[in-house]
Amino acid sequence: MDSHQAVVSKIALTVQQFFAQNEPFRIYHGSTNSTRPAHDARVVDISGLNRVLTIDEGSRIAVVEPNVSMDILVQATLARGLIPPVVMEFPGITVGGGFAGSAGESSSFRYGYFDQTVKSIEMVLATGEVVQASPSQNPDLFRGAAGTAGTLGIVTKLELTLIPARKYVKVEYRRHNTVNDTISAVKQATEDQLNDYVDGILFAPNFGVVMTGQLTDEIPMGVRPQTFSGRRDPWFYLHARKRAEFQHGGAQNAPPTDYIPLPEYLFRYDRGGFWVGAEAFAYFPFVPFNRLTRWFLNDFMHTRMLYRALQGSNLSFGHMVQDLSLPYGTAEAFIDYTAEKFNIWPLWLCPLKAIERPTFHPSYCGPGGDGPPQPMVNIGLWGAASNDVEEFVRQNRELEMKLTQLGGRKVLYSHTYYTEEEFWGLYDKGWYDGLREKYGATTLPSLYDKVHVDARKARGRNRGRGGWMRRIAGIWPLPGLIGIVWAIRSKEYLIHRQPCWTYWQGVEASARRDAKS
Repeated sequence: MDSHQAVVSKIALTVQQFFAQNEPFRIYHGSTNSTRPAHDARVVDISGLNRVLTIDEGSRIAVVEPNVSMDILVQATLARGLIPPVVMEFPGITVGGGFAGSAGESSSFRYGYFDQTVKSIEMVLATGEVVQASPSQNPDLFRGAAGTAGTLGIVTKLELTLIPARKYVKVEYRRHNTVNDTISAVKQATEDQLNDYVDGILFAPNFGVVMTGQLTDEIPMGVRPQTFSGRRDPWFYLHARKRAEFQHGGAQNAPPTDYIPLPEYLFRYDRGGFWVGAEAFAYFPFVPFNRLTRWFLNDFMHTRMLYRALQGSNLSFGHMVQDLSLPYGTAEAFIDYTAEKFNIWPLWLCPLKAIERPTFHPSYCGPGGDGPPQPMVNIGLWGAASNDVEEFVRQNRELEMKLTQLGGRKVLYSHTYYTEEEFWGLYDKGWYDGLREKYGATTLPSLYDKVHVDARKARGRNRGRGGWMRRIAGIWPLPGLIGIVWAIRSKEYLIHRQPCWTYWQGVEASARRDAKS
């Protein structure tokens, strides 16, 4: 803790200096899973805040710094027989990123967004003052800091709630033959108190799979655990498709079932980044997409590498990488729209707990906006769009308008093209501005400034501005090759941590030896 306080004091001093000079700054925390273009600004480096400080088994509380990644957090808590209630599906997502963004996963129908499992935070305000915030101490700041992307201050420490871990997740796969049936089945599964995890995949308009997971310590005799982190293992979405492929739609009897080690389940989508990794094979069409090539290129197919390659290549323009949350009643209409306009499949379905406003998380309070909060379903829309930036911007603008028309909201981690008036028509600007005034955050970029993509700059890039070097660098396949080099140079590929499941097995073996002795 002394070391932590020393780092925080140094950060606070740097922030004080920026505040005294009335200069805005941005926060650097290391590598990122954001697909937003980078902005030029003065930077406060908090990348050193990357430790698990304490874990209290009695109170089931972990105290961690914001740059602790999900895989490190899970490994540390599993060693104590505990697990966070909501674990983001990519190992490289950080605790601070989950709190400052709108991070949800297949347990979010029960526990809400990741920040709703946080008990308290420590923050350095834009003035340089260090404060604590929780439901009982600065509760307005605690609520407002969640989902505002660091625009109220810098989170430097978090208290997380934990729940008992189990060895496995028993996963059942149920096929459905229409979009409506799949969405309805997702909602129905969230109402079953036995389910700890629920999500779905729409592979096509006539092929959806709903996956339900239950924590358990038991595995039937003769059944081998199914894993997804090994080089020879299948990518999860391909495995799920195969498990459900020959089912009769809506069949409820004896669905295909796997017993997945808990950490393997939590990070099941890491290899291939759900299915975004398949786009890399499409970009280099001379590389076939099969089991052999996935095995050979495995080191490049983890999300840490994929995100770095995407950032380095600047190929986020031309690809839809969006999470869009809608009421259950309009989700099918929105999918019909995306199918017609983009024909992007598969789609991910993740059910979300109802959340009260004001908030920057996706929320829905009925057609008039003044009713009780209602649960929503997140739709992961990830795939190719127009390579022409002018057309790409138009596609995004139309997508945003359709989403608003159907009562939906974006997850604000990726490209956002709303005008400022449109953006603040969706969110409570008075509430947000009041927090910025009260806590001295007006020198920081606003949330709109941070998430908005400048379409004029994007159009300028499309017209070849920036010299002949930039124009050449935009010719296929150079952007993809540049992205690969960027990812390798970032040394993300050198991160070879012990798999959580292997670590968990070691903990169990040690406990058995201790019991015998």
